[in-house]
Amino acid sequence: MPTLLIIHHTPSPFMQAMFEAVLSGATDPEIEGVEVVRRAALAVSPADVLSADGYLLGSPANLGYMSGALKHAFDIVYYPCLDSTRGRPFGLYLHGNEGTEGAERGVTSITTGLGWAKAAAYVAVSGKPGKDDLRACWELGATVAAQLMG
Repeated sequence: MPTLLIIHHTPSPFMQAMFEAVLSGATDPEIEGVEVVRRAALAVSPADVLSADGYLLGSPANLGYMSGALKHAFDIVYYPCLDSTRGRPFGLYLHGNEGTEGAERGVTSITTGLGWAKAAAYVAVSGKPGKDDLRACWELGATVAAQLMG
């Protein structure tokens, strides 16, 4: 059974709402045969990443960059996973109060180095996530999970 790994840093109510929407999309009953595993960015291991077939990444944009927690996750998994995870699909959702461009660039740079395939447009939200933002998060989760279905 294919596995979708959600690597997230969820320190705020806004990030929690986005995480729950992504998870809801990824575990929609119409998505069959995909196991969804959740790991906090500070707890993820290379084994978690190696055993997954696709990834959803969630982070606040702090001071114009991805969270230190997500960067830490990339730091510990990058070299152990470099040659073994190429071509795997991923999605990204971000929350920022003053822009997410730097975080987007950072994640794009690292995932390009890993050879991961961007599976859907990034979801970037500023301020309180509205209904449309949460729907976009749901669609992101569903889209990446659906790509892993047999």
